[in-house]
Amino acid sequence: MQRCPWAEGNDLMRRYHDTEWGVPVHEDTRHFEFLVLESAQAGLSWLTVLKRREAYRKAFAGFDFTVVAGYDAQKIEELLQDAGIIRNRRKIEAAVNNARRFLEIRKGFGSFDSYIWGFVDGRPLVNRCRRLADIPPHTELSDRVAKDLKGRGFQFVGSTITYSHLQAVGIVNDHLLSCFRYEEITRLAGGAPP
Repeated sequence: MQRCPWAEGNDLMRRYHDTEWGVPVHEDTRHFEFLVLESAQAGLSWLTVLKRREAYRKAFAGFDFTVVAGYDAQKIEELLQDAGIIRNRRKIEAAVNNARRFLEIRKGFGSFDSYIWGFVDGRPLVNRCRRLADIPPHTELSDRVAKDLKGRGFQFVGSTITYSHLQAVGIVNDHLLSCFRYEEITRLAGGAPP
């Protein structure tokens, strides 16, 4: 069974790749989870974040953005002492800020899901990459989404982080053509491979 090379060499990465990465997400709590985790990854490896995922789940109330939006300065100080997560003040403050912005998006669009999938009219982009080198760190789409998120007050959502989010939640299928998940994800997204 052939998979994307970035997922090889570690069971946690393989499991994430084989069961989650690129599967279309349409549930707001999952979107918020990936926003928190992708922002936490900035400057680090995805494996570093995956190893701390359960600690993040506990620290951020099961990724319940309505709860996280109410975190105050005292709670942020408490999180800075939590050895299970990445103790970076700016990233923790961004997660709380982004939960508040998340609620604003929901007021305006009904759900974050409607908002984010609206950038692709609800239809995932299916790429045809043969090598890891073919996958860009960001695209015109991620540039546009990141600019819009920043304009709405989101933090730690540069174009590269945003592109990682789009890949994770299935808005973009960047599994390599040789990967066993490529066709599966394409079918899950509602179509046949191009």
